Amino acid sequence: MKSNTKATSAIAAVLMVAASAASADSVTLDRIKDNGSITIGHREASIPFSYLGANQEPVGFSLDLCEKIVAKIEADLGEEIDVNYVPVNSSNRIPLIQNGTVDIECGGTANNKTRQEQVSFSVATFVSQPAWLTMSASGLKEAADLKGQTVVATQGSNAVGFAQQMSTDGLDLNLVQAKDHAESFLMLTSGRAKAFLEDDILLAGLRAAASDPSTLAFLPDSYDKIYYGLMFAKDDAEFKALVDGVLSDMMASGEFTQAYEKWFMQPIPPKNQNLDFPMSEALKERVANPSDSVE
Repeated sequence: MKSNTKATSAIAAVLMVAASAASADSVTLDRIKDNGSITIGHREASIPFSYLGANQEPVGFSLDLCEKIVAKIEADLGEEIDVNYVPVNSSNRIPLIQNGTVDIECGGTANNKTRQEQVSFSVATFVSQPAWLTMSASGLKEAADLKGQTVVATQGSNAVGFAQQMSTDGLDLNLVQAKDHAESFLMLTSGRAKAFLEDDILLAGLRAAASDPSTLAFLPDSYDKIYYGLMFAKDDAEFKALVDGVLSDMMASGEFTQAYEKWFMQPIPPKNQNLDFPMSEALKERVANPSDSVE
């Protein structure tokens, strides 16, 4: 695999099931054949799924999964392909998939019915829940204590809708939307927001990377399950079949669980923090029975 890290839009091109797939009705696969390269969208601060490592290179659990997908393409093509990395955020990740700038997003993106109208998702690669992260010294004990307070969520994240609904349901929140998770976290730690709402694992990663994790605490409230998947163009059945096939094979062989343990249960770069986040029963069920269902 030839790797070429770029912060610009690169020629999109991603998977080839076999040389005969050139005639397949797959926009994504046809681009790959024509250009010999794949453009992977990655996040810069979505620990441990997709973020910048010690040398500012993209690393993470989702990128490891995508590396296996690229390897499958190369095996089918019989040659190496260029791998171009493009940073994406919560606001632009879907448009960049839709306009072909990015072939596959290897981040921490939730699959839901609204997004399914715009893009497609792989079988679930993680199961999360929204949670509130606060400062330990805040004195907050539960979400009800946030009534009338300023809180932050990242623009484009599912958390924005959750927070808006909670506000309507009685919390009367002053919701601020930050441009990315790093800015949301800074608003919390600098005192500009009382709490940060996001998926539990993403908050766990930010907390573990903090200079003093003990200064941050989760509120105990729990919410509905959220299913993550790799994201790519809508209505590209052949590309989806290839992606799902690679992931399902990894799940059946135990390779997926090994990758999970590497990123969620062991020290990870750049600070060698251990998230100590065991695989949930909900994810174990999806590993045993791969599915992209969000029911």
